[in-house]
Amino acid sequence: MQLSVIILNYNVRYFLEQCVLSVQKALENIDGEIIVIDNNSSDDSCAMMKQRFPNVKLIENKENSGFPKGNNIAVREAKGEYLCILNPDTVVAEDTFEKILNSQLLTSNSELGIIGCKLIDGTGNFLPESKRGIPTPWVAFTKIFGLYKIFPKSRMFNQYYAQHLAENQTGKVDILVGAFMVMKRELYNELEGFDENCFMYADDIDLSYRALLLQKQNYYFHETTVIHYKGESTVKDATYMKHFREFMNFFYQKHFKRSVFFNLMARFGAFYFSIVKVFKGKAKPKVKPNQYILVSDNEVLREKLEAKLQKNIERMPLENGKIVISQTISKEKNTEVILDANYTGFKNAIAFLEENKNKSLTFKLLPVESDFIIGSNSSNDRGEVINL
Repeated sequence: MQLSVIILNYNVRYFLEQCVLSVQKALENIDGEIIVIDNNSSDDSCAMMKQRFPNVKLIENKENSGFPKGNNIAVREAKGEYLCILNPDTVVAEDTFEKILNSQLLTSNSELGIIGCKLIDGTGNFLPESKRGIPTPWVAFTKIFGLYKIFPKSRMFNQYYAQHLAENQTGKVDILVGAFMVMKRELYNELEGFDENCFMYADDIDLSYRALLLQKQNYYFHETTVIHYKGESTVKDATYMKHFREFMNFFYQKHFKRSVFFNLMARFGAFYFSIVKVFKGKAKPKVKPNQYILVSDNEVLREKLEAKLQKNIERMPLENGKIVISQTISKEKNTEVILDANYTGFKNAIAFLEENKNKSLTFKLLPVESDFIIGSNSSNDRGEVINL
């Protein structure tokens, strides 16, 4: 078997369903498997998986064992030569895995470590954490005081988000994000998986760094884009702040216990990041769109949406296989575009988000063969699901 896709779920039933649907499409030409491990969700995630995906291997934990332990449990059941560690609040393109598995990174690099890819949020904006540097005291300092923004081209200041690479440039990086990681199962086992002493948050930094310690080369691969909605599995509250600070300190203490200065910087940096995340993560009032556009060839779907949303909805077709929104519509304030993945495919939908970011548009997807639309207008809070 070529690839095992590991999806760890916790209380994100609809995002999980969309994720699995997109992964199934992406595995159609690959000898692969999907393993979903559920960390004792209180929603109907497991019931949905059994009903909707009876052929997908489902592991039901009896407790929330955390990100590292959950993934380690699932990997022990994996059969693929390669693993993809994947968040449930992601959407992959139909050719995401093919592009990575057929890339020169795999065929020509005997010291290959972990591969990450280009991640965007639900508004189409690039997520800079797709590629990062090692958060040493100095690198943490440049992040805390925003020096990486002031001097984005200076090697001295731009390491936190690996700004030596553009978002559309493949190359070596130090740290990758746990929302999407591809590596050989053999390497994962050599690293003994994620460190289970870390419940979550710093685990991907730790795993990436330990791959470097084995003289492996981690890569950011820009040729495929994946949506990572973010904010779906965790409520940004005081408990979150406490855990984030603790687990960042875990990484610093594990690898860089060198000086009083470092420990002070590490504690201050982790505390600062946790405060920022909580502040950004506060839910913002949702504004109802003034108009909706449906990209689909399904007239029945349009009528159903009009009844549900109580708005007239314009249905727009693809033009030469691409989603094209006219300039007059894109200038309209507060317009929501609903993308029917049955019609557009996931890859087209992802590309459309990227091409139309920052244009006063919001987006929702109708996953293939589904009866709900889903999306997120911010990477800092939970998204929205509308059942049809």
